[in-house]
Amino acid sequence: MKKITIKDIATEAQVSISTVSFVINDKGEKMGISPAVIKKVQQVAEKLNYRPSMIATSLRTGKTRSIGLIVEDISNQFFADLARVIEDEAKSIDYRVFYCSTGGDDGRSQELIHSLLQANVDGFIITPTENLEDSIDLLLKLKKPVVLVDRYFPGQRVSHVVMDNYEASNTATKFIISKGCKNIAVVNNESEMIQMKLREDGCRDALKEAGIYNESLVLHMDYYSNEETRIATIARFLEKNPNIDAVLFLTNYMGLAGLQAFKGMGIRIPEDIAVISFDDHDSFKLHTPAITVIAQPIEDIAVKSIQLLMSQMTDMGKFEVEKSLKKGKLIIRESV
Repeated sequence: MKKITIKDIATEAQVSISTVSFVINDKGEKMGISPAVIKKVQQVAEKLNYRPSMIATSLRTGKTRSIGLIVEDISNQFFADLARVIEDEAKSIDYRVFYCSTGGDDGRSQELIHSLLQANVDGFIITPTENLEDSIDLLLKLKKPVVLVDRYFPGQRVSHVVMDNYEASNTATKFIISKGCKNIAVVNNESEMIQMKLREDGCRDALKEAGIYNESLVLHMDYYSNEETRIATIARFLEKNPNIDAVLFLTNYMGLAGLQAFKGMGIRIPEDIAVISFDDHDSFKLHTPAITVIAQPIEDIAVKSIQLLMSQMTDMGKFEVEKSLKKGKLIIRESV
């Protein structure tokens, strides 16, 4: 299919190429072109389905109308759902989204940031890896609009949108305690990221308040372990602690591994063990029994992140850093 150019529009509209150029670059009125000619050129451009070159537009305006979205794992349902809503929100304001996954790898994250800088994206929405603080500082130094989602670095002055992880885990733990559970395990990873620390803090404080905190019932798994290793690690932990009557999984991928470990060991939910997991997943809804979860406010996070990014892209000199906390939701199902 032939690419339509401004020359084609000029020929069809019977005007000069310069006239078309002025009109499609919103300079027609300024250059004294009559409203009738402006309307005619616009109608012809629409009729021919003209699409301006992104490169040419970028060279002219310094803008690409694009956003770089960097998440941990696009195959994880939480990040996939988040990316979908962000893309929908960006599309509504005529922005495209380039998104990619880090796999939790710092080196990969740094490469992606530099690649998106070279692509001249107008702003960044990032779920940072553990050691990405320096790269975020570079973006701030370059005065690039950036918003962090899901996690952040406590000492860094950068806008972020996250769930109130402490409150969510604290509420979930108190709920499971209210059901009579006494030997409650917490399954976390070894990441030092703030959201994982806050989730564990919320669980621990609720257990301590009830006088039933047991440090030996806290499992920290290797962040980079594969699913098979996670399942085996959880199974060994349960075998070592047969008195466990409830488990709080602090990510959905650990929760999914836990369900497989329970199945392999013949452990019944909720008869033998009660279960709550962070981050909803289709498998949790379809599981028999359905799994109680702490659901993140994905739409709220996505919409707010776009709003904060747009405030920076509109006027980088006047925006103020905003640290937004969104409330999670405990969805009670059959596993407790």
